[in-house]
Amino acid sequence: MRLTSTEATLFNPDPAAYLPHREPFLYIDRITSLEPGVSATALLQITSDCRVFPPILLLEAMAQLGGIAAGQQDGEGGILAALERAELPPVVKPGERVTVEARIIKGFGKLFLVEGKAGVGGVGIAKATLTLAIGSLLTLHA
Repeated sequence: MRLTSTEATLFNPDPAAYLPHREPFLYIDRITSLEPGVSATALLQITSDCRVFPPILLLEAMAQLGGIAAGQQDGEGGILAALERAELPPVVKPGERVTVEARIIKGFGKLFLVEGKAGVGGVGIAKATLTLAIGSLLTLHA
């Protein structure tokens, strides 16, 4: 079920409300849709004063959004456990507004297989399949 614009107030659009990441390690600016356990979409604005935005950071943005889509709870964290079939652009230009998408393909306990995509102006620029481990950081390391 996708949230309608009137239901959009049911989730916090600030990714910092879900993640422990803060500047300069938070790579999504605003969540635009969220269906916990299913998918999420967010925006990343590359500032015009940013001389270089390494495209590899798009993978981190997908992982951060995937953790939010997986529906992590308070006190839980996430670890990028595996990365497959990553395709990245040679460059992400200053001033570009990137749409990041994360869709949960399947979950197995604390592990989630996530399809991540990034695009500019409706054109795909990056994609990857990620495996995330979500849960209490103490139990993930045990």
